Amino acid sequence: MIGGGQLARMTHQAAIPLGQSLRVLAESDSDPAALVARDVELGKHTDLDALRAFAKSCDVITFDHEHVPQEHLHALVADGVKVFPGPDALVHAQDKLVMRARLAELGAPVPPFSAVLETADVLRFGARHGWPCVLKAVRGGYDGRGVWMLNTPQSAQRVVPELLAAGTPLMVEQCVPMRRELSALVARSPFGQGAAWPLVETVQSDGICVEVLAPAPDAPVEEAQELALKIAGALGVVGLLAVELFDTAHGLVVNELAMRPHNSGHWTIEGARTSQFEQHLRAVLDYPLGATDLAAPAVVMANVLGAADVPEMGPDERLHHLFARFPDAHVHLYGKAERPGRKIGHVTLLGERMDDVRQRARLAAHWLSDGVWLDGYEIHGGQQ
Repeated sequence: MIGGGQLARMTHQAAIPLGQSLRVLAESDSDPAALVARDVELGKHTDLDALRAFAKSCDVITFDHEHVPQEHLHALVADGVKVFPGPDALVHAQDKLVMRARLAELGAPVPPFSAVLETADVLRFGARHGWPCVLKAVRGGYDGRGVWMLNTPQSAQRVVPELLAAGTPLMVEQCVPMRRELSALVARSPFGQGAAWPLVETVQSDGICVEVLAPAPDAPVEEAQELALKIAGALGVVGLLAVELFDTAHGLVVNELAMRPHNSGHWTIEGARTSQFEQHLRAVLDYPLGATDLAAPAVVMANVLGAADVPEMGPDERLHHLFARFPDAHVHLYGKAERPGRKIGHVTLLGERMDDVRQRARLAAHWLSDGVWLDGYEIHGGQQ
């Protein structure tokens, strides 16, 4: 796996019971996966020589992120390396403009969009489709980064020239009035076997996913699953595909694609019969895919984000008190330093009723982040 982040760390955990060894190309020996995996090589994903040396001892290459340059991926394929997902598929997760154009060609629901080469392109687009509109970096944005809401022509005239001058490739698309965000996670094997997990609802704050609800309440499940499987087949995806969706008054609209384990699928570790990490390995190794059924009627995953101020109570003590209150909580900490807003882990809870499970997950995640119980619970005295 190229990339040593938390996705590689959790993929390593999934590889162990399959009898597989995950080799990791990490940038630093302090990367989350490098802290737990034995077979780690240090190198940059932008260094073709490092990629080639790494690939020599691997049966299959896959990814913890989408940032390996296309020319490097094609060079590895030309060398005879098995790369899953392949570059012709992965480009749709690397380049938002390529993704939008291909999805439109497939008839998938996407908002109106346009490339931006000059400020006038945005002004014409806004005049035609209305303000506000959404300006996006074509490559590299995530967790709210690389996205700018342009409310007026004047805001476009302020923002666009500066970004173009900095060399940022841009596109613009219509602002979608949505009711909520959903995520359809599927897997596809090299010969085309597909599997889909239950559709989930993702809850965002400041562009960062804070909660995932599985299954999504009152959602168009079959439509979303069929759309995601159709896209995976048409693009030739091998491995996981997360299709981020807007749920609107007029139906589903595709927002983004990711071709790797995805934050919206972390709940599957305890909440599904086969986790996204095991399934990704099954797919890229050409094993039959696993069952994706829910393990409980309601599953909620909440991200643990670094607090604005690091709590006086250390993470180990916070974990101690969390388990004292919620012994059924499933915690995954990524071995990252705590910084404001940084994803440092996640917690998953399962149960019978979504409202109850969601409340417990919120309390647990906030406690792990801030060392404060939102409901006033006293760690040595119980509920107030």
